[in-house]
Amino acid sequence: MAKQEEYLRKPEWLKIKLNTNDSYKGLKKLMREKRLHTVCEEARCPNIHECWAERKTATFMILGDVCTRACRFCAVKTGLPNELDWQEPERVAESVQVMGLKHVVITAVARDDLRDGGANVFAETVRKVREFNPGTSIEVLPSDMGGKEENVQTLLDARPDIFNHNIETVRSLTPRVRARATYDRTLGVLAKSKEIDPTIPTKSSLMIGLGETKEEILQVMDDLRSVDVDIMTIGQYLQPTKKHLKIKKYWTPEEFQELKEIALSKGFKHCEAGPLVRSSYHADEQVNAASKA
Repeated sequence: MAKQEEYLRKPEWLKIKLNTNDSYKGLKKLMREKRLHTVCEEARCPNIHECWAERKTATFMILGDVCTRACRFCAVKTGLPNELDWQEPERVAESVQVMGLKHVVITAVARDDLRDGGANVFAETVRKVREFNPGTSIEVLPSDMGGKEENVQTLLDARPDIFNHNIETVRSLTPRVRARATYDRTLGVLAKSKEIDPTIPTKSSLMIGLGETKEEILQVMDDLRSVDVDIMTIGQYLQPTKKHLKIKKYWTPEEFQELKEIALSKGFKHCEAGPLVRSSYHADEQVNAASKA
């Protein structure tokens, strides 16, 4: 009996509508043909059907599909990564062109095996996407790339429109939730981005439901604002498999709305908060809203 009670029942507001229309199938086929990976699939994002079938958007995951880290919240494969594929940036750019995207998010697995953390391939992907799609805005979501300023510089030299790096969880839970990454290093990367180029907006995401308190969430907001982060997203942690961290609490839509209002009062240009919100969920709307603020 006690064992069954370890798992919380999923509330009604987290039920997801599946849609596998022609747009969804076509996008999936394109990804396979181009030998590309998306965080939508690899991380088992709950919004994949909405984004692929209705909005026709996707978040490309470059540098392979094997991560050098084993974060306890993430479903992406962990192990020894493959060799770098320098043709990947062009394939991503071609796919963005075929899809006719107005805004694209590019993320990557952590590559601690590389001195630059993958920054050069990341930068080349940004350049290629812009070459093939001059009217498309580009958001990058890298790992901390070892926390090295030169790696952040390399990526920012390619002039992405948004620099996104996720804080993921509150300070007290970071050692248990994230592998190798640290709370202060994440803040440092976001701070370096602003120092290098203050004109590029920064963004960070927090997942809740892992046992954090409301006070700790508000402290994350203050810490992100202390390094001038412009956009914040807050979403519910969902356990990808039974091997991953258990959910401690399902935060209600009303609680998310309150957190959004608090974040805006603290000076964020835009905050997206809700049970199914993820870092790149409705990213185009987030960027547009922030630019108008």
